[in-house]
Amino acid sequence: MPNAQATAAAQAPRRKFDLKLYGPAIALILLCIIGFLMNPAFLSEGNLTNLLTRSAFIGIIAVGATFVITAGGIDLSVGSMAAVIAGVMIILMNGLVDTVGTGPLTVIIGAISAIILGLGAGYANGFLTTKGKIEAFIVTLGTMGIFRSLVTYFADGGTLSLDFGIRNTYRPVYYDSLLFVPIPVWVFIIVAIAGWFLMNRTTFGRYCTAIGSNESVARYSAIKVDRIKTWTYMIQGVCVALATVIYVPRLGSASSSTGVLWELEAIAAVIIGGTVLKGGYGRIGGTIMGALILTTIGNILNFTDLISNYLNGTMQGLIIIIAVWLQRAEWGGSKNT
Repeated sequence: MPNAQATAAAQAPRRKFDLKLYGPAIALILLCIIGFLMNPAFLSEGNLTNLLTRSAFIGIIAVGATFVITAGGIDLSVGSMAAVIAGVMIILMNGLVDTVGTGPLTVIIGAISAIILGLGAGYANGFLTTKGKIEAFIVTLGTMGIFRSLVTYFADGGTLSLDFGIRNTYRPVYYDSLLFVPIPVWVFIIVAIAGWFLMNRTTFGRYCTAIGSNESVARYSAIKVDRIKTWTYMIQGVCVALATVIYVPRLGSASSSTGVLWELEAIAAVIIGGTVLKGGYGRIGGTIMGALILTTIGNILNFTDLISNYLNGTMQGLIIIIAVWLQRAEWGGSKNT
């Protein structure tokens, strides 16, 4: 009997270490160690607070991008969308000063308008992609140009500045903390939990995975593909709006340069986290780690002055290329075995 048990134990397959699952967390830990060794101030309370707050913007947008990419889509318009939402918010809130004042109600109206705009922009991307039968890359490349030109037009080529009184009311949304945690980080946590639940515990998340794996099979399985894909873009739009709402009080302005390269950072965070760029596999937890990794890399570079801040986009681009190359190598190898 003992021999039979030993034989069964020997024949049982050993669990392999899942690098795709644990890799981002290990990379983040290693980066934190490197950052501390290069400069002990890296682990100071002020720096960690700044790092987490900066991660919140890209992390929130990246959670939405995870759904889009998992379902086989792509959205290149998120940075420009954030810029035009910020611009419209500022115009609206400034216009309400004479009638509503500079109190919290004006800020609430501005935030609600941002959510509506995000939903509308996301729906437009989804509708054109599904009903218009246009490639998502082309659609979002086009809307990226439209959104960016709109905010430039609204600002008359300059900058839209938030009324000083409203800014004082709005300021705590970015700078204040709750239970010693910055408010933007709380928003990030809530969005991440909601995104994880939606992706892993609902039929919507399973449908996203099925569509990204094989859209034709998903259609034959009676999944409403066009509706699900449109919803993913609407989720992306809401996430962009939420990130914009907590970003506006930071600078109190919007211009044609607002949100530049946010789409690059969001996609990089998603890919680093293990979500497959071609669709069919998405990880919200990995996306969160990816956003933290990106911000940590930028933070370390700022501390060490090894690379100019102007080259952060170069680093992010290289990260995306390497991550996709590794994905292709891994998935290609798994198919051949």
